[in-house]
Amino acid sequence: MTRTMALYSIIPAFFLTPLLAAAQASESAYCSALSQKYTQYLDGENRLGRQPGNLGARAAVEKCKAGDTSGIPAIEKALKDAKIDLPSRQ
Repeated sequence: MTRTMALYSIIPAFFLTPLLAAAQASESAYCSALSQKYTQYLDGENRLGRQPGNLGARAAVEKCKAGDTSGIPAIEKALKDAKIDLPSRQ
């Protein structure tokens, strides 16, 4: 009976692994798109005469560049607060 239970626990992992990888790739692409938009419109270093961008959002952009998607909410908030449309999540 233990062998059957082990097989049942492996089968879902086999099918879920590609789905999880695709979701992570999608999140990473979205994070990159958000970062590009933030840098283009809100990054103070790129705009003469403007105040520096939100430090939390700038840190989130750096996280995205490093492959850490946990910064997505901070960048989304900064863009929404500036009334800039978010890129589509694909």
